[in-house]
Amino acid sequence: MKLAHALLGAFVFAIPIRAQAALDIFACEPEWASLAEALGGDKVSVYAATNGLQDPHQVQARPSLIARARTADLVVCTGAELETGWMPVILRRAGNARIQPGSPGYFEAVSAVRLLDAPSRLDRADGDVHAAGNPHIQTSPRNIRAVAAALSRRMQDLDSTNADVYAKRTEDFLTRWDGATRRWEEMARPLKGIHIAVAHKNWIYLTTWLGMDEAAALEPKPGIPPGPAYLSQVLADVPRKSIRFLIYAAYEDARPADYVAGQAGIPAVPLPFTVGGDKDAGDLFSLFDITIARLVAAHAS
Repeated sequence: MKLAHALLGAFVFAIPIRAQAALDIFACEPEWASLAEALGGDKVSVYAATNGLQDPHQVQARPSLIARARTADLVVCTGAELETGWMPVILRRAGNARIQPGSPGYFEAVSAVRLLDAPSRLDRADGDVHAAGNPHIQTSPRNIRAVAAALSRRMQDLDSTNADVYAKRTEDFLTRWDGATRRWEEMARPLKGIHIAVAHKNWIYLTTWLGMDEAAALEPKPGIPPGPAYLSQVLADVPRKSIRFLIYAAYEDARPADYVAGQAGIPAVPLPFTVGGDKDAGDLFSLFDITIARLVAAHAS
């Protein structure tokens, strides 16, 4: 019997022990999953609820998402009603008190930035508008910086044992991020003041950052598909407003953009929109590398 216990003990100690992450993070969008991983390293376990080729407005509250939220220590979402169609259901069904709105384990990225495009009125006739403002804040690196600082503080509060690790990783990330931002801004200098068209009004933070003018949109109102008469109006606007090219997100249907661009004789430029929206956009740095390179190339064509 003693021999059996000894052998069992030896077997148990021989099993490799996998280090457990201190924080289990549920990220609503890929950009926040990537950011949390950059700030947390091996101290966090990060689950992305969506991928770069999904419309973040149109997500199902699947049982697998509910199960992951049930064990999370921290939820990181964009907020501003972006996830209103699915995240409230997940939070309710998960039954996890740690991550409910108002608790330390619930973090909205929009809390760290100033929102643009807040509507002057709320009317469903105006299309899919967000009461607080445009939620697509991840298209500007300045917003990413602000969110990184705020998210790091929240992670440090939740896991004080590893606070120094998070602080050091955040300092390193922000140093590299500031250098990259300066490089992107220098590369994009020729874009300032040009007029472009957008497939959907989800680029306001990108165009504001770079000083580009959104002179036309392929939707008459946000989320409302265009009819032939409206597309004819957009086509007329291209030469009248000196529109140089048209941009759309990787998750969006390319056909309307390709049609208008083909008829108008301008480039239609697909942009990743978030991490994973392009096979080479594996993190936040490569996301903006690709975005700026494609915009500059379209302007030069």
